[in-house]
Amino acid sequence: MDAIKTWLGRSGFASIAILAVLLLVVFPLAMDTFRLNLVGKYLTYGFVAIGLVMLWGYGGVLSLGQGVFFGLGGYAMAMFLKLEASDPESTKIQSTPGIPDFMDWNQLTELPLWWEPFNSFAFTLFAVVAVPVLLAFIISYAMFKRRVGGVYFAIITQAVALILTVLIIGQQGYTGGVNGMTDLKTLMGWDIRTDEAKTLLYFLTAALLLGAILLCRWIQLSKLGTLLLAMRDKEDRVRFSGYDVSMFKVFAFCLAAALSAIGGAMFTLQVGFMSPSFVGIVPSIEMVIFAAVGGRMSLVGAVYGALLVNFGKTYFSETFPDLWLFLMAALFIGVVMAFPNGLAGLYESHVKPWLARRKQAPGKADTGGEPPAPAAEPAPAHKPATVATATPAAPATGPGLGAKVSSQSA
Repeated sequence: MDAIKTWLGRSGFASIAILAVLLLVVFPLAMDTFRLNLVGKYLTYGFVAIGLVMLWGYGGVLSLGQGVFFGLGGYAMAMFLKLEASDPESTKIQSTPGIPDFMDWNQLTELPLWWEPFNSFAFTLFAVVAVPVLLAFIISYAMFKRRVGGVYFAIITQAVALILTVLIIGQQGYTGGVNGMTDLKTLMGWDIRTDEAKTLLYFLTAALLLGAILLCRWIQLSKLGTLLLAMRDKEDRVRFSGYDVSMFKVFAFCLAAALSAIGGAMFTLQVGFMSPSFVGIVPSIEMVIFAAVGGRMSLVGAVYGALLVNFGKTYFSETFPDLWLFLMAALFIGVVMAFPNGLAGLYESHVKPWLARRKQAPGKADTGGEPPAPAAEPAPAHKPATVATATPAAPATGPGLGAKVSSQSA
């Protein structure tokens, strides 16, 4: 039993088990459907946060454009849901029935060719991950092969987020514009607006998030995770050892993009719409804050960070509608200044030593906090003193012998 506890503690699976109990048992029992759906929305940001832990915390690459991949995954799912909601019967009052309403408003008379594959749910699931990963591969391969990194790469990802936002808003007839894709009702005939559907989607989101955490933890414990850490700390040394550092960075960036896209798809299912407001620079920076508050080296801490920041945003906006932005800024600054390593660092520096002291407490309870003194060893038996006796001098046998003895003793 002690060996199992030690393994859980060293591998980090104990904290994952606690998070699983919290998400799958405590929250569903303690919250109503509305609040549970809010938590489910917060958990979709957790996918982005754990992706940033792998990219930023382990790989040492800061991306300020993760909203791009979150939005692409969300838009891919929204396209399928919008096509399902735009059947000829539901859109018979339009000028062109059978196409999404925003296309009809913009005088389109037929469904664009690149929308056609999204009539298939299987293709949609593939596109949710494949499209963001393909874009991430193109960007990262072009940059990292030329050894562009650090702040320059972060600025480039911001530029990509801005470009995609402008593109989505400008192509209103194909993307819904600034309003996005709304009025998403059903998934393969299943009404996703009911309380039962929202509860089921919450559990699905939590299960996928826990699975993503386990996958990332497995990568961290493997040789690949060790190389990512080595690359972050001593990139030149890893390169001189014969490894292609750029491809490790490409892998980390694509992994973070895939996780963000899954979160975006689940966000669309739970909220029922997707808009460019989740793609731009501001939401991308907020996603970095999730990881920073939770701890950029901790997968579980990043999830707690996403929950805390979004809960604070909801609570402050409901309670202090005029001041909530200032309160959120104070929360961010306060947490980062007080706990540079985030909530996970707070656990390591304060909670973990306290728990260690508690484990030692039962052994000290009987003696008022001090361990019992060892019993005194018995004194050794008294030995009689030995009386020194003088050794008589050897008698001299003659002048020659006495002189010889005297010369030897000298």
